[in-house]
Amino acid sequence: MKTPMKFERLPSAFKDASDKRLPLPEYPRPQMARDSYINLNGLWDYAILPIGEKLTAYQGKILVPFSPESLLSGVERTVTPSDALYYRRTFGLPDGFKKGRVLLHFGAVDYRAEIFVNGYRAFEHRGGYNAFYIDITAFLSDGDNVLTLTVTDPSDDGVGACGKQKIDRGGIFYTPQSGIWQTVWLESVPKNYIKSLRITPNIDAEEVLLEIDAPNCKNAEVTIYDGDKPVASGLFDCGISDNGGDSHGFEVTASAVIKLSDAKLWSPEQPFLYDARIVVDDDTVTTYFGMRKFGIEKDDKGIPRLTLNNRPYFHNGLLDQGYYSDGLYTPPSDAAMRFDIESAKRMGFNTLRKHIKVEPLRWYYHCDRIGMLVWQDMVNGGARGISPLGAIRGFLGLRMKDSYKPEGRCDSDRRAEFYRDTKNTLDALYNVVSIAVWVPFNEGWGQFDAKKVYDFVRSIDKTRAIDHASGWHDQGCGDFKSLHIYFKKIKVPKDVRPIILSEYGGYSLKIDGHIFNKNKIFGYRKFNDPDSLSAAYRALIDEQIVPMIPRGLTAAIYTQLTDVEDEVNGFITYDRKIFKIDPAVLAEINGRVKLKSEN
Repeated sequence: MKTPMKFERLPSAFKDASDKRLPLPEYPRPQMARDSYINLNGLWDYAILPIGEKLTAYQGKILVPFSPESLLSGVERTVTPSDALYYRRTFGLPDGFKKGRVLLHFGAVDYRAEIFVNGYRAFEHRGGYNAFYIDITAFLSDGDNVLTLTVTDPSDDGVGACGKQKIDRGGIFYTPQSGIWQTVWLESVPKNYIKSLRITPNIDAEEVLLEIDAPNCKNAEVTIYDGDKPVASGLFDCGISDNGGDSHGFEVTASAVIKLSDAKLWSPEQPFLYDARIVVDDDTVTTYFGMRKFGIEKDDKGIPRLTLNNRPYFHNGLLDQGYYSDGLYTPPSDAAMRFDIESAKRMGFNTLRKHIKVEPLRWYYHCDRIGMLVWQDMVNGGARGISPLGAIRGFLGLRMKDSYKPEGRCDSDRRAEFYRDTKNTLDALYNVVSIAVWVPFNEGWGQFDAKKVYDFVRSIDKTRAIDHASGWHDQGCGDFKSLHIYFKKIKVPKDVRPIILSEYGGYSLKIDGHIFNKNKIFGYRKFNDPDSLSAAYRALIDEQIVPMIPRGLTAAIYTQLTDVEDEVNGFITYDRKIFKIDPAVLAEINGRVKLKSEN
């Protein structure tokens, strides 16, 4: 029986997910692809019971990978912190699939998952935003195999990362979601296989460094392609064990430096990608990369600027929450992912700030391919929501001591888990071509030891900029002076670091028939019709953003791409059916930012 929903779950503009046989069938890991692949999405058995109550029967079918709270799951029930969520499905392996080992992959499960194969407890995972896999070879039997999961999710009542999920949802916090929310899949690998891969381009030296974790590898080689044409190749130096050159990186067992003279560079305007084929003994993976360089340099007037490929480059972007009206955290289809990115580009933006969420890997692949810079937030934990003192000081722009108590970080487990989640996110997304900036903390939410966290992130990735405290509670470190300005005129302060406007705008327009909450909406400045919204955005750009560029502004992130539940401050409605302003008009307005930043 479905729990009555207080709000209207709107079907989105994308129908692909209605195929209950196999939603989201695309290969989920484009930067490390093999030819063995079985997608386990589709209808699974499920049950939701109070923790401690014995499971005697499943209650119905759920469409994986959609969480039970979502419309597309077919369930629309909330999993509370006192509930356990159970899953079951069977699977078989086709003849010739098994090459030695069978790996079971989960794109993401929120939050604590116990995985059983044929009744054997195979693994336990904690954390709602990172992929993980299990070698299930020893648990398999001939014929059908039974896969079951037991999932619990404390949401914002626990120690782990919860993002903008909140049990008592409302305003800028959204409906919590639980369980499997990214693709579940199988692949088969030989006994010795490539566990992970790291790619670091160096456009100044005209070379690319490839590092792999492939224990016991004896022979490894790589071929790089421009389309179908091989343009470079080389052998890996096997037998290395230097832990990636730092105390946090994955174990490097083989590396290769490949020269790429006259390389084609990647940019949002020309998002060229090289393909590569890596063969390690009996294992083969295909991948891709882009030759690009992110940096910070002073311009000819001595003002520090963000640079791309050694030239100043203004990041003009949108805040992107990554929520869908029918799938919640889960995009309803691959086309839905592409739509958001392509729409932002049509509107004249070159950057998306992925706000307090980690997306499926295919989302980043589309940013790489389409040409869209990404600022990647880490997912917050700690205190629930925003502390009143932190909010007051944040809005006033006052310095606040970076201590444990104000943001609910007194628990050492909370802090340790944040470090683990951050490392997992950095490792998982290191190869993404389009990611230009890491954002450990947003507006002080769960912020602690920001300087130490900045150093931790820098030790793992030396190639990207880091916004150590986005908007509030600047600790005087990091690569930016980062501002959130909604309620006062935008001005650029003096600072030795580049000045970024990491949030602004938030102009709201309610479109009847396309809203989640008919009784209450949220926005920083409300408008009654598209023409008024368009005129206000034009004035904001012409009168406040453009004049600040010569004075030092080097990036601006407008709130936001789409509506999300109560928030109606997107340029696109929550269901992705209506553009509130013609994209061509937005592109023309944003063209003024590009023109000013280049002159």
